[in-house]
Amino acid sequence: MKRIKNVSVFFGLLDLLSLILISHQEYAILANYRLIPEDALSQTKVVLLLITYPLLFVAAIGFFRFKKFSFIVYYFLFPVRLLIWIFSFGFLSFLRDYTTDPALSDWLFRLPIILEFFRLYYTVKIHRDYFR
Repeated sequence: MKRIKNVSVFFGLLDLLSLILISHQEYAILANYRLIPEDALSQTKVVLLLITYPLLFVAAIGFFRFKKFSFIVYYFLFPVRLLIWIFSFGFLSFLRDYTTDPALSDWLFRLPIILEFFRLYYTVKIHRDYFR
């Protein structure tokens, strides 16, 4: 059980890191709200980002405390994360700036997406084993 709680805390840390990494985007949107393009795609992305920000905070707190609501919030956030490209392991994509190898660069782009699906798998597994 302690190991599962450690995994939950790790998920909380990942959400907290995602929250920190998108804080500058959130601030820029709120500070320059009138400059957002009028097209529906841009408006949708902004709305989803504004919704995601507080939900990441709620999910992080829930994962730190190993609460069921954090898993439910993550299920809602998963498709949204795919749409607006906010991945739990998104910080790995910053490593692309330090490589000149195109193959490694491609893998560093794909790796956060693959790891997000692994996180979904383990989230569902933990949820089924401990909250049902």
